[in-house]
Amino acid sequence: LTFVGSEEPLVLGIVDEFEKAGLKIFGPNKAAAQLEGSKSFAKSILKEAKVPTAAFSIVQSLSEARRALVKHDFPVVFKLDGLAAGKGVSIISSCQQAEDYIVDLYKNNSNTKLLIEEFMQGPEFSLFSLVGKNNTVVHTPIAQDHKRRFDGDKGPNTGGMGAYSPVAQISSVVVEKVIKSIIEPTLKVMQDKGNPFIGVLYTGLMLTKNGPKVVEFNVRFGDPEAQVVLPQLNGDFYQMIIDLLNGRRPLTEWQKKEIYLAVVIAAPGYPNDVKKGFSTPTLSDIPLDLQIDYAAVKKDGHNLISDGGRVATIVGHAKKIQLAQKNIYSYLDRSKLQLAYRHDIAYQLANFEMKD
Repeated sequence: LTFVGSEEPLVLGIVDEFEKAGLKIFGPNKAAAQLEGSKSFAKSILKEAKVPTAAFSIVQSLSEARRALVKHDFPVVFKLDGLAAGKGVSIISSCQQAEDYIVDLYKNNSNTKLLIEEFMQGPEFSLFSLVGKNNTVVHTPIAQDHKRRFDGDKGPNTGGMGAYSPVAQISSVVVEKVIKSIIEPTLKVMQDKGNPFIGVLYTGLMLTKNGPKVVEFNVRFGDPEAQVVLPQLNGDFYQMIIDLLNGRRPLTEWQKKEIYLAVVIAAPGYPNDVKKGFSTPTLSDIPLDLQIDYAAVKKDGHNLISDGGRVATIVGHAKKIQLAQKNIYSYLDRSKLQLAYRHDIAYQLANFEMKD
């Protein structure tokens, strides 16, 4: 069995090639992977499925962009149409900032597709749906990511600086509404168009004052959400995927007693000025009650050094979020790493637990 982790091979059609060769692989084919590979394609599916999402315009030139901006209030969100490694989204707060962006974009990139989207407000969360044949689906516990680089949700967007799961302040009623009014209609439209989706459907959501709306789709596990969701499965992950590929509904159980917390350690200048070569914790450095998942490291003798922007993720779990935070942050703070991290991951849940 091959389980595809990254978006680029999926969008390029790795599943189609494996299936031609008769090899078991879990993921969407090239056409279905456009749910992530093209934001305009995803919006067209959402529109057809009558799924709630932000109001939007799709433009391909400087003049089209200027005309479309007249219809939108500021702030607006600009999204590049294709894959951008989690960095193709900009929040635009003024006419001048918008003009500077689109002039720069279309100066050297005529015909680039740009999505101009309504700015939505509310807590964000994400849900992974593992989709097999014959309409077999397993929905995981929801997670909440932290995209902004600095504490207090300040600074530029990143690929994700930390996450936690489950998300107690998002009710089961809201999650059920997401499944019934967003995920199921989306999968049905894909099926009706003769292109059924198989694989991981990551639905990024925002709970607005008008209910949950889609922010984006990915067609694979999100990072760092996967690091806090997957350890919650009580059972055999491999068998679950095999069952889905064979169109059998797996018997799955997810833990409900603890909160899983992940804190990303990154290069100090990430995401704009990534320098490499910083000392990175090794497996022997990590306390037994924590786990480290590496992303961008390389060996330097017996040591590990950083080799990219997001270097690794530290994962812990506890019955209360404050205890999970204490376990991770006390380790990170005494490690005196030169690498950077946010100090407030899961502050939303901590505030909710205090009020509760």
